[in-house]
Amino acid sequence: MSTPSAPPPCPHLAAHRLSSRPLRFVRRCLRVRPLGRPEIRRDPRELPRCSPCAAASPSPSPRLYACLSCAAVFCPSHAASHASASGGPGHQIAVDVDRAELFCASCGDQVYDPDFDHAVFLAQSSSLLTSTSSASPSPAPRKRRRVDYRAWAPDPAEFALMSSADPTTSSSAAAPAGLRGLNNLGNTCFMNSVLQALLHAPPLRNYFLGDRHNRFLCPRRTPVRHRAAEADAAKVACLACDLDEIYSAAFSGERMPYSPAKFLYSWWQHASNLASYEQQDAHEFFISILDHIHENIKDDQHKSHVQGHGDCCIAHRVFSGILRSDVTCTSCGFTSTTFEPCMDISLDLDVGDNSPFGVANTKPHARNGERGLAGMNSKVSTLMRCLERFTRAERLDAEQKFFCEHCDERQESLKQMSIRRLPLVSCFHIKRFEHSAVKKVSRKVDHCLQFPFSLDMAPYLSSSILRSRYGNRIFPAEASDADAVSELSSEFEIFAVITHSGKLEAGHYVTYLRLNNHWYKCDDAWVTRVEEHTVRTSQAYMLFYVQKTLYYKACERAAAV
Repeated sequence: MSTPSAPPPCPHLAAHRLSSRPLRFVRRCLRVRPLGRPEIRRDPRELPRCSPCAAASPSPSPRLYACLSCAAVFCPSHAASHASASGGPGHQIAVDVDRAELFCASCGDQVYDPDFDHAVFLAQSSSLLTSTSSASPSPAPRKRRRVDYRAWAPDPAEFALMSSADPTTSSSAAAPAGLRGLNNLGNTCFMNSVLQALLHAPPLRNYFLGDRHNRFLCPRRTPVRHRAAEADAAKVACLACDLDEIYSAAFSGERMPYSPAKFLYSWWQHASNLASYEQQDAHEFFISILDHIHENIKDDQHKSHVQGHGDCCIAHRVFSGILRSDVTCTSCGFTSTTFEPCMDISLDLDVGDNSPFGVANTKPHARNGERGLAGMNSKVSTLMRCLERFTRAERLDAEQKFFCEHCDERQESLKQMSIRRLPLVSCFHIKRFEHSAVKKVSRKVDHCLQFPFSLDMAPYLSSSILRSRYGNRIFPAEASDADAVSELSSEFEIFAVITHSGKLEAGHYVTYLRLNNHWYKCDDAWVTRVEEHTVRTSQAYMLFYVQKTLYYKACERAAAV
């Protein structure tokens, strides 16, 4: 496989280079903090604020950018409006006030420029030389007054200040293990959001932290790792090894953001058609990662490598389930049943429309926290309604007539999906991107989705669907079914939510993690603790649930540590 070429740079940055002087002039506007972190030089008493946000709310934005053309300060929410309102070229490129990083307001992401990077390097180098040269020889030691040691303890005001500045370091809620930010390498928020969810999936985490896949002993080690001259250059990188390295870095105890550059490069080798810094779909990336892990990991304990078997690799043992499809002839009642494996379930947003055939189950499920239809807004989408829509019978179109073996001709039929076997981790993909074949346009569905933290999947199993169709009769084939789901394994707990904000063309992915009964927002390199209300009101794009027994076992181990 050929090595992927470098992606083209940001077009707005290229236009800025042609219309403005090189970015090395920014060096005199930079200053370096004592620990070597660069930032924009400003008066210590000055508190930069976003102008639109300051008019509405006095609280400062967590991230602020300064336009390189007009020095206007704005937050990420008003970046695109500033770039479009300014009109002239050059207003699309800005610099982070606190981190001294280039940012494209039109693309909504960080960009890279070698001249700017060289200016930052020179500023850091000159700051280091100044600090070392200004150090004068130490005077002769003199006798100091002896002071008794006294341990420092924060007073109530200092304790409140520390808790408000960084909630994850407060004494009431220590930062959980493995909670580490991931640097954005250029429109790679889709990758960071999926990696955060995979890092905290209990079965997958236990597999890699238990040294079940050792990257130093993997037979698929790439030439980049062992630097052997006789290495096979055609051998593709092992994504499982790179994922094992990310697990080691995330759970090492280090809190500084980690850069998954090696993992991104390995994924580019597997998916060369997506080797670019353009924004990708998080769901497609998730499926691609599981497929390539399935190709890389060969478990000697299981000889069957058929994907539908469910135990061929760790990816399928964790995420693989089995769907059941029943197609019933409306003329004679003959039913054709097929089974197919699935790594996730894609759900359409349901806004309360009733089934046109009168077969939808509208009874609320108390175990999922759903109220009666009389007290619920019928235009609010819920995860339970989406699952009801997925498992209810639908009439096939005239072009999709089913060939009935009893009638020996094509007949109109009803198709109904159900879940025969649940995985350890259930992933629900919410279809928020629609494409109209008539208008030939795509759009994003911004409807709010309500989802429970505790989910009971029993109403959507094949056993429940068949019981509602045929009554309480037990068929011999179903009584001896090895894939039958018990009452305990049908209960799930949520542990990760991937959200998408923005437009279809330029959006941003963020992951919310539920660790030790607290929610944390993972926005690339930034990790902050948030309230439960923030998660419930977010635009969920992918929901990750784990079986309740595994979730509480993970919480108990975390509490013991």
